[in-house]
Amino acid sequence: MKKIRLKLQNGIGFDCYCCDTLVVGSGAAGLNCALYLAEAGREVMIVTSNLLGGTSYNSGSDKQTYYKLSVFGQNEDSPLSMAQALFEGGAMDGDLAYIESLGSLPSFFRLVEKGVPFPANEFGAFVGYKTDHDPRQRATSAGPKTSRYMVECLLKAVKRLKVPIFDGLTVVNIVTRGKKNKAIVGVVAIDRRRLARRNLGTTVFWANAVVLATGGPGELYAANVYPEGQVSLHGVALEAGVKAVNLGEAQFGLSSLGFRWNLSGTYQQVIPSYVSLDQFGKPFNFLENWYRSWQEMTANIFLKGYQWPFSAERLENFGSSLVDLAVFQEKNSGRRVFLDFSQNPEYQGKKFNFGQLSLEARTYLQRSGAFQRTPYQRLQQMNPEAIEIFGQHGIDLKKPVEVAICFQHNNGGLAVDTNWQTNIAGLFAIGELAGTHGVKRPGGAALNSGQVGGWRVAKYLYQKKLLSEKPGEKLLLSRAAEAVLKESQRMLSSSGKKHSLVRQEVQKRMMLAAGFIRYPSLVAAATGEARKLVKLVKEVSLSTAREQLVKAWETRNLVIAHQAFLSAIDFYIRNGGGSRGGYVVVAENQQEDTFPVINKNGQVLSGRRERLSDRRLKIMVDVNGQVELLPVKPLPQDDSWFETVWNKYRTG
Repeated sequence: MKKIRLKLQNGIGFDCYCCDTLVVGSGAAGLNCALYLAEAGREVMIVTSNLLGGTSYNSGSDKQTYYKLSVFGQNEDSPLSMAQALFEGGAMDGDLAYIESLGSLPSFFRLVEKGVPFPANEFGAFVGYKTDHDPRQRATSAGPKTSRYMVECLLKAVKRLKVPIFDGLTVVNIVTRGKKNKAIVGVVAIDRRRLARRNLGTTVFWANAVVLATGGPGELYAANVYPEGQVSLHGVALEAGVKAVNLGEAQFGLSSLGFRWNLSGTYQQVIPSYVSLDQFGKPFNFLENWYRSWQEMTANIFLKGYQWPFSAERLENFGSSLVDLAVFQEKNSGRRVFLDFSQNPEYQGKKFNFGQLSLEARTYLQRSGAFQRTPYQRLQQMNPEAIEIFGQHGIDLKKPVEVAICFQHNNGGLAVDTNWQTNIAGLFAIGELAGTHGVKRPGGAALNSGQVGGWRVAKYLYQKKLLSEKPGEKLLLSRAAEAVLKESQRMLSSSGKKHSLVRQEVQKRMMLAAGFIRYPSLVAAATGEARKLVKLVKEVSLSTAREQLVKAWETRNLVIAHQAFLSAIDFYIRNGGGSRGGYVVVAENQQEDTFPVINKNGQVLSGRRERLSDRRLKIMVDVNGQVELLPVKPLPQDDSWFETVWNKYRTG
């Protein structure tokens, strides 16, 4: 690691760290990429805003899933078959789907080798189960902390190789060279521990390659299940000239508040009671008003285990996503909503009866030995770790736990090629920041995608020669650092909007227009307001105190990002896009092709139907909110001949 000093004419200086590859982020994807590079002998450094503070380490569900090719028993599977399952979700490039499928087993067994405790049977087979949007038993899990185990094992290996880790630094600017064909030079970050210095903690990293692995933009939404403060770098990357894809495609699902946790899988399969409380604390079994019978209600609570994310396809015919809509409307009416694991659900006085459960629910509970009296006891039988994770945060699941429908995952992100490289040469994006998933994905595909993406980046980089310093790069870095310092100083002296109020404005706008229920008129209005806010922030700046400077920069990043998100959503809806994946587009025009969303008491809303042809298109957007539609790349038909491949491989 080389360190130099950059100085301005007024004597203010900046530390500048030089390396071959800089990984930004310390989650499972970033650590895996850094480890691959370090093991190959490449010089790599990690910069992170909060080591062990990200989604990989702090988020999960009842048994957090890793999606891979099936490798046990008589289950027939193939890389193209798995790629087909990924591709059919819509708006995903076929070559990326195939690569993620091919890389799933090497990535999975690497994690096993590093110590992640995935369960195997007595023969050594890693047995799988079905997850959402999964036609085969490809899913596996190490329990509710699967991604945490991944982080712990990978971080241990990274530290063993003495990879430098800069903790407490937030990247606020990406430095490039060139105009038409941009290439990476480095990044400028702010060190929150050095805000008292004249340079306000401004720190520079000079690198041949930069890998962005900062996760999803949780703080875009007030109700989200990300770790508190999860911001990512969508706005910063867009401002540097990176294009994004499919930003409007997201997942929303039932999650606990306070301690943020996805309430999927076993939490639903034990069939807890859903209750709401009015302002006087009076409980109400609100699902009675949504389903036509006790059996239908309990069947759909059970199905929320498999079908946890909200899905537009499961709104019709009294499907499981009516549960999400019911929770949402109940909270909108001013009531608080809870899952109660101490009580079985009742329906107009009808008591819980195992014999009258749906066949699927009864069979599942029977095979799991879970015919205990209460949901809590059944959860204790099937998945005690699901109880323990709440206990570790001071929450007793014998008492009702408050819930909401929360933003959980962005399937879009920065557009990347088959090496996870963005449209800026030498700048890569992996993990949730990379927009590889499209409309919907099998549960657990995100963990696999992050690992495969890191492997592809590392493989691409360690096959390339180390680059020497390009003329003028030092000057570009100095100017970028100076610009960041000037903007920081402007924030400290600005009379503009307070950054915390601006963040609340962004979150309120995204909740209203870009949640799982989308009204075309609200989306259009919100997009216009987002553009005005971006202009205001750039002209006037944000106002902040020195100790909140990093948060103000994060808010600036969110402001830029939310304009791109809303622009993509507005473009899709204005061009006739309908309900798909994790959201319903509400029909505001009687001439539209619609479907009714009905509960026991009648129609709740009218949804705009999806045009299935849209799934073969992807929506690209830039920093100015300019949008274009591009066709997705088809699935490759891989009929490679060994001798030809072997010859190409030997000759490089």
